Amino acid sequence: MRPSPDTSLAFFPEFRHLDVEAGTVRFAGAIGGHGPPVLLLHGYPQTHVAWRKVAPALASRHTVVVPDLPGYGASRPLGSALRWTKRRVGDALVALMRSLGHDRFDLVGHDRGARVGYRLALDHPRRVTAFASLTVVPTLDALAGVDHRFAARNFHWFLFAQEADLPERLLAADPDAFLDRALDRMTGGRDIIEAPAREAYRSAFRDPVVRHMICEDYRAALDEDLALDAADRSAGHRLSCPVRVLWPEAEAISGRPSPVEIWRRWADDVDGRGIPGGHLQPEDAPDEVLAQLGPFLGRRERPTA
Repeated sequence: MRPSPDTSLAFFPEFRHLDVEAGTVRFAGAIGGHGPPVLLLHGYPQTHVAWRKVAPALASRHTVVVPDLPGYGASRPLGSALRWTKRRVGDALVALMRSLGHDRFDLVGHDRGARVGYRLALDHPRRVTAFASLTVVPTLDALAGVDHRFAARNFHWFLFAQEADLPERLLAADPDAFLDRALDRMTGGRDIIEAPAREAYRSAFRDPVVRHMICEDYRAALDEDLALDAADRSAGHRLSCPVRVLWPEAEAISGRPSPVEIWRRWADDVDGRGIPGGHLQPEDAPDEVLAQLGPFLGRRERPTA
């Protein structure tokens, strides 16, 4: 069931409801503000509500577009049996932005949204004028660093990627308990997600369509998305826009390349830093996220068509 506009906009009181068909997706979410456009993409296991602490401040200087990713929340693909790889999601988001009158835009992605974001920027280099990645390095590099500690912390990567419909059946047993456990693990048990936002995430995750699409997202990551990354690395394809990288400073691992060093394998213009808080940066450390995004967004020269 698609949430009503009033439900969505309770988290974005100065915004308008987003309800647009583009790229064979009916997108839901919120849109607000005025100025250079910025597209905000959420991660797992959330919806566009994840940006409620960041989007209103950005809207004072930007037109802020905050959709649910296809299959997450209330955004629904229309009549397609093909898997929604990051490439297909990126293509649909370009269609969404163009339908709103934005041929070029800045992009900020957290978690799964950042994986969509860098694929979109690689596939559509003339569309993305700046890209910020929160908590993510590219899938090819992330999987190259997998060890037993990573697998234990991120077991859902490999559970969700199992062949359908085993994970879907397991998740159906108690969706609320699984979602709450995932959020508590990401927050370290700290109370950073208010009850209405948690209930919005629960409501979305109770929908079997959403749970299936989340599993398809992770299946694609270990299959088509990984192959696309490897092909781009082999061909020397790189991001042409400036890249800013943020990560939880407590998750830095001694002796391993920093996220900035990893992203420099993919782009020339990269900067960033670790910030306080945990994985859910837009909810856990919104002030720090805004401090890093403010000087970065909306100030880059737009490329020529």
